[in-house]
Amino acid sequence: MKKPVYMDYAATTPVDPAVADEMMKYLTLDGVFGNPASRTHAYGWQAEAAVEAARKQVAGLIHADPREIVWTSGATESDNLAIKGAVAGRQNAHIVTSKIEHKAVVDTCKWLERQGTEVTWLDPAADGQITCDQVLGALKDNTVLVSLMLVNNELGTVTDVAAIGAELRERGILFHVDAAQAAGKMAVDVTSMPVDLLALSGHKVYGPKGVGALFVRRSPDVRIEAQIHGGGHERGMRSGTLPTHQIVGMGKAFSIAQAGLEEEIAKLEALRKAFLAGLQSLEGVTLNGSESSCVPGIVNLSFEGVDAESLMLGLRDLAVSSGSACASATVEPSYVLRGIGLSDEQAHRALRFSLGRFTTEEEVAFASSQIVDVVSRLRAVR
Repeated sequence: MKKPVYMDYAATTPVDPAVADEMMKYLTLDGVFGNPASRTHAYGWQAEAAVEAARKQVAGLIHADPREIVWTSGATESDNLAIKGAVAGRQNAHIVTSKIEHKAVVDTCKWLERQGTEVTWLDPAADGQITCDQVLGALKDNTVLVSLMLVNNELGTVTDVAAIGAELRERGILFHVDAAQAAGKMAVDVTSMPVDLLALSGHKVYGPKGVGALFVRRSPDVRIEAQIHGGGHERGMRSGTLPTHQIVGMGKAFSIAQAGLEEEIAKLEALRKAFLAGLQSLEGVTLNGSESSCVPGIVNLSFEGVDAESLMLGLRDLAVSSGSACASATVEPSYVLRGIGLSDEQAHRALRFSLGRFTTEEEVAFASSQIVDVVSRLRAVR
């Protein structure tokens, strides 16, 4: 069976072959299979050395100190640890976030609301951006945390976290950023971004699923309460036996991303341009998100007169998404698209196309021609 052209890189990325090769060295008896916490023999020492080497690789992509990297099971856990960990033990706490954050942030903040934490939900602009003025206007005397994503997973819109972070740093308010969709797709430098907590994912950067990390700044020193308790691993912030093979895979993936970042960005920009050029013959196509402040790999489009479900059924040779993978089981229109002001009807017409490292010019040309054909056919039978 011929596989459809994969255009859902924002949902997950295939593991880079070099990453898979590296991971295989950390699974079996003839490899490095020991527990990194076993300090009494060579098996554990070798595993610990591999974990620490990977910590340096992940830190390298975002220009952090390796000691600021805390291993987790993925960005969802990182978001939970950052937000719940920052609020834990604080009475009368207030959080600021936006209505179009990833579900890992939205649902965590809703849970905290039920526990008595006050949450201010910011409305984004029509292009999905949250401004510094909006954040400043929402701050209160009891604000302990602001949580905003660097790149929106449905729109690709980039938030100016450097400007927002600078204002929050002056006021002594913690700033948490979900960077799952940003790492490996744009320059992320925590030395110039005053971010206190930053969530990362392995499987969005051509690494394995089930592993992620949380950047926890050391200067100024950020303290968060652990959410998983046990053996006191990860400097007491996240207990649990570390999955050496997955961590090594994430490290390798992040080192590959760092080495080829500029080249990959340039390639994705060219592919995006070609993809949109291939759709120019179609009228009634609207870009959802920002045309200028965005990562090139995510393109969210609405097609006038055509609902997304019918379009996806017609595009059997393309693997695309009508929203976030974490919400794809629901028939509700995307809360992100409704959050930027689209009506339910407009949101139901939107598809997210996301390009990546292994996307080819031929695939982009094929995809755009298929979209033109199917949209034209669906409009003709209305």
